[in-house]
Amino acid sequence: MDLARNMFDLSIKRDVVTWTCLINGYLNSGQVLIARELFDRMPEKNPVSWGAVIAGYVRIGFFKEALEVFYDMQVSGFRLNRASIVGALTACAFLGALDQGSWIHAYVKRHHMSLDRMLGTALIDMYAKCGCIEMACSVFYEMDDRDVYAFTCLISGLANHDKSEAAIDFFNRMQDEGVLPNEVTFVCVLNACSRMGMVDEGLRIFESMSNRYAIEPQIQHYGCLVDLLGRAGKIEEAKKVVREMPLHPDSYALGALLDACRVHGDVQLGEEMVDSLVQRCLDHGGVHVLLSNMYASADKWEDVSKVRKKMEDKNIRKLPGCSSIEVNGTVCEFVTGDWSYALEEDIMFLLFGIDQQLKSLFPDDDEHYNLTMEQVHS
Repeated sequence: MDLARNMFDLSIKRDVVTWTCLINGYLNSGQVLIARELFDRMPEKNPVSWGAVIAGYVRIGFFKEALEVFYDMQVSGFRLNRASIVGALTACAFLGALDQGSWIHAYVKRHHMSLDRMLGTALIDMYAKCGCIEMACSVFYEMDDRDVYAFTCLISGLANHDKSEAAIDFFNRMQDEGVLPNEVTFVCVLNACSRMGMVDEGLRIFESMSNRYAIEPQIQHYGCLVDLLGRAGKIEEAKKVVREMPLHPDSYALGALLDACRVHGDVQLGEEMVDSLVQRCLDHGGVHVLLSNMYASADKWEDVSKVRKKMEDKNIRKLPGCSSIEVNGTVCEFVTGDWSYALEEDIMFLLFGIDQQLKSLFPDDDEHYNLTMEQVHS
């Protein structure tokens, strides 16, 4: 970026294209503040430059910033183009910003914009991720030209909302319409089979990847297969997949088997899985949390305490979870372990009230309750 910046600074004529290229370069390298400073200094902007910056923010996961630029674009008097709308819808999808996404959809309708592949798929993704699967289906049916990405996006949304049979129906429909599934499609449909315990259907679909579509299963597909068998209680079959798969099992595949051990109470095999993960240097915080949960499900509270102590001693931490909620059109984000919220005192007061109510339901020496509340307050 230093060389690009030097060339830019030495340029006699700087047009919209050169400004936009430099800004995107900074965004791609993660230098967000410099990128935004340059964008604000940009003497002349057009819809392409606005859309490029919105897409750049989305690409690096700065979704709130992408929406801020999207609204600045409107305040500045520019008409929204497809690139900026698709970028904003993608940001809404990841933030769960349904109100803002619905407003954008209304804008699309108001300006009689046709639902091409990119715009239609972005709307499907937004509605599916925001929990409005009926609206996602409605947008899908409005599209005149549906490709593999539109089908895959809808199948994923249906699977994630426990509508596995509908997901498989759309998987079959896409083939009837001559749309060939890709690698991601198979991940989504295998996930649908796993959630519903449709083992035979899942095995058939997995076999069809190479036999019918000449798609070689990758590690994520084997992970889905392990999850499918493990959830159904077919632990031995899941172990066989892990043992015989042509690729080295990753943390997802081994973690799926470990979670199956938790669900079905196979503590010994679960411990073997953790040892295998440790040997492969895949013993991240999430694995220890799974192990702790397995011990908790088996009422082995002393072992739960040992796992937590080990995590503390070795400074092993699970990546903090981040959730967001839209309230009155404003997206609020929450990160595990972050107490810098403006309403921290109100939240703590509410938790204290819940704690007091729970205490009345458990004896004072209940080990399960005490450990649970320790996790809540840690």
